[in-house]
Amino acid sequence: MLDADFFRRWMTAAAASVDREAERLTALDSPIGDADHGSNLQRGFRAVAAALEKEAPGTPGGVLTLAGRQLISTVGGASGPLYGTLLRRTGKALGDASEVSPEQLAEALRTGVDAVMTLGGAAPGDKTMIDALVPAVDALGDSFAAARAAAKEGAVATTPLQARKGRASYLGERSIGHQDPGATSSALLLAALAEAADE
Repeated sequence: MLDADFFRRWMTAAAASVDREAERLTALDSPIGDADHGSNLQRGFRAVAAALEKEAPGTPGGVLTLAGRQLISTVGGASGPLYGTLLRRTGKALGDASEVSPEQLAEALRTGVDAVMTLGGAAPGDKTMIDALVPAVDALGDSFAAARAAAKEGAVATTPLQARKGRASYLGERSIGHQDPGATSSALLLAALAEAADE
C-alpha cells in the first residue's frame, strides 16, 4: 500500500528531476514553443517541494492536491493549469484514504489525465503531454517500471508527429521532427513515480 510519505517522495523526486532536466526541457521548447517550459516547471516544482516541507499532508490525496495547487499558482503558461489539474484531480479521486493501492492510484491518475484532456482539448496523437500520460496510465496496472517505460516511449513517439494542439500547433508542419516538451516532462513525472517506488 502507498501512504502519504510515498507520495511526498514522488513529488520530491519529480522536483529533483525537473531541476536536473530544466535546460533540456527548455531546449526542446525553443523551436516549437516559448522556450520557457523547463524554467516554468522548475519554479513550480521547487514551490511544491518547499510547500511539502512546510506542510506535510497526512494522506496521498492531500499531498497531490497541495502539489497541484502550488503548480497552478506558480507556473505560467499552459503547463501550470495542466499539471495542476492532473495532480489535483488525481488527489481528489484518491479522497481521504490514508493509504491507497497501486490499482487505486492508476484509476485516480486516469481521472486526472481525463481532466487534462478535457481542459486542453487534446487527444493521443496531438503531440502533447497526453501522448506520454495515456500509455503510462494504461501500463500502470502492470508496474511502475512499465508506466515509466511507456511514458518515455510515448514522449519519443511525438517527434515525427505534427502538433494539433497547444503553442506548437501554430507551426503546422514545422513542428514535425521535434520531441514534445510537455510529453517529455510528463515522462519525467512517471520516472519519478517509479523512482519513489524503488526507494
